[in-house]
Amino acid sequence: MEHKEDLIQYRLKRAEDTLEEAELALKNNKLPLTENRIYYAIFYSVSALALRYNFETSKHSTLKGWFNQSLIKTKEIDVTFGKTYARAYEKRQKADYDDYASFKIDEVKLDLENGKQFVNTIKTFFAKFGGKTEEEAQID
Repeated sequence: MEHKEDLIQYRLKRAEDTLEEAELALKNNKLPLTENRIYYAIFYSVSALALRYNFETSKHSTLKGWFNQSLIKTKEIDVTFGKTYARAYEKRQKADYDDYASFKIDEVKLDLENGKQFVNTIKTFFAKFGGKTEEEAQID
């Protein structure tokens, strides 16, 4: 159990660190890299949350599907965050795989703010239940 808690904390810290990387990339006008780091910050925070629910996958689309089914559809987390996750995924795909991918700086700045809000929401979700799932918290 201790290993699981350590891994959850590691993933949350990695999400925060990745947001810092996104900020540095933005300051250096590396917009595709900024979009990549925004997505991965979201991915790391969701993977921490999934671990709390004993769900693990190495597939990005599977994790996104789990998040939408388990937390967005059930309204445990606001639907806007499902949309933020989907947009970040699409923009990361574009940044990483499209030749000549370009982004507008104002949009990237907004994406970064949305990414920060997403990670903070996940951290707040953890704190709300003392790091436990809602079901585990209700048992106490």
